Amino acid sequence: MSELLILGIIIIAVLAFFNRDWIQKRFFPDRQKNYTIDDKFNSDKREREKEIDKLLSKMGKNGINDLSEKDRKRLDELSKM
Repeated sequence: MSELLILGIIIIAVLAFFNRDWIQKRFFPDRQKNYTIDDKFNSDKREREKEIDKLLSKMGKNGINDLSEKDRKRLDELSKM
């Protein structure tokens, strides 16, 4: 009887291992799906601020001349948002 119990536990563990993605999606859904509009706005705002900070730190001591044309355009776009 104990051998069957151990075998059953091993089979369940193997099945759970191979189906872990399904189990995770089923019982632990993605948290971003539960964002409210305000949460999404604030998350996007933080991402924009991080990108602006990265571009501004890239400018360094020499000013805007350190940025490429692409970086200048992106900084301009982000500052208008």
